[in-house]
Amino acid sequence: MTMTTGADLEMLRTRMAAAIGARMAGHIERLGWSTEQLAGEQRTRLRALLARAIERSPFHAARLAGIDAGRFELADLALLPVMTKAQMMESFDAVVTDRRLTRDLVGQHFAASAAEPALVLGDYVCLVSGGSSGLRGVFVQTAEEYAEFAASVMRRAMAAFMAGGGRLADGMVIGIVGAASPVHSSGLAAATATGPPLRMVSAPATLPTARIVARLNAAQPPALIGHASRLAELAREQSAGRLRLQLRAVTSISEMLTAEDRAAISGAFGVPVINMFVSTEGLVGHSEPGDAVFTFASDTCIAECVDEAGRPVPDGTASARVLVTNLHNLTQPLIRYELADRFTPAGISAGGFLRASVEGRADDVFRYGATLVHPYALTTVLLAAAEVREYQVRQTARGADIVVVADPGFDDTALAAAVEQSLRRAGVAGPHVTITSAGAIARDRRTGKVRRFIPLDGSAPASR
Repeated sequence: MTMTTGADLEMLRTRMAAAIGARMAGHIERLGWSTEQLAGEQRTRLRALLARAIERSPFHAARLAGIDAGRFELADLALLPVMTKAQMMESFDAVVTDRRLTRDLVGQHFAASAAEPALVLGDYVCLVSGGSSGLRGVFVQTAEEYAEFAASVMRRAMAAFMAGGGRLADGMVIGIVGAASPVHSSGLAAATATGPPLRMVSAPATLPTARIVARLNAAQPPALIGHASRLAELAREQSAGRLRLQLRAVTSISEMLTAEDRAAISGAFGVPVINMFVSTEGLVGHSEPGDAVFTFASDTCIAECVDEAGRPVPDGTASARVLVTNLHNLTQPLIRYELADRFTPAGISAGGFLRASVEGRADDVFRYGATLVHPYALTTVLLAAAEVREYQVRQTARGADIVVVADPGFDDTALAAAVEQSLRRAGVAGPHVTITSAGAIARDRRTGKVRRFIPLDGSAPASR
């Protein structure tokens, strides 16, 4: 079980700052790459990924048998089998390339590091993801591999910061309204990026709005990143005069940004909204300010937009799913890994980077009177419970009814109490939570998807 001391946390922050700082200039340079430069980087990284996967991952060695990694071409990628989250989690110990890493070890880590960030075996960042899919996913990578991901997330903002006269040595200051727990990617970034080149000011989305406003007013960050639902709420606070920020940039992450929310946020803060797609699996995309189309970091992740039969969809046609090949995580190779998000490709940029709009999947925000509760207040607890594999949360007047698919012997009473405590911290008075076990969560017959968060006025198929 991983324990964190104050000295450990400072060492981790120093390590992350150095790793991100060492990569940032190179990442900014990539923004101006040619198509040939991008293709060369993709080919080199893909061959290295395949070689590592075949050599050190029993799971991939079996599914990639006969592949010559040293002669592999980008066009050959479509011939490889698809990898699902269910397969990854069932075979986790065989997927990773360090035999010391196990699902049990990582589960112990999550239980011990829900509040403070720590590294497994002194080297590995561990994150969980459930999002709208609700199926627990565990993702492990070295601190330096995570720094590569973080640099791809922040490079456009950093380029703008430096173009305006900022310096890496001083650090770019950003307010972040994201996850509270470091088992989520935004929570880890908020906890560890506290010194140059990035200085994150954390105001977790799970806090009551008044506390978020107080933190941001005290810090006065020149840039703000947050979930669309929270940014819309903060826009109302800004318009009412309770929040008093003078922003140069505002960026929406993690949730669908509606036209109404975009207009409200831009109007309140006086700057066009940048939309960002960030998946724990490693895929990152940015829009231009005020635009709805994303340009994806194809140098760090290859994304294939495919139909139900796995065939590439043409520009202007919504995909059924997206297959991601993460080029920077050699610890847990994700090769043609299936995301349920729906993209509509819109061609490629001048440098060959994928451009697409995102149909996306937005988690629903629960409202208890005047109190707004972000899904992270629920998912942080549910995903930290190693026995829970899937979940569906239905809001009630005083709390929530939660159906879980879990391993035998899990403590439903303790889990209910933990969720109630999280709701209480979010501002819900006297919350009441029930936990019910099920063999499966009912899925939409047309799409195969599950609606994970159902507000009081919502509807969804009954669980079975």
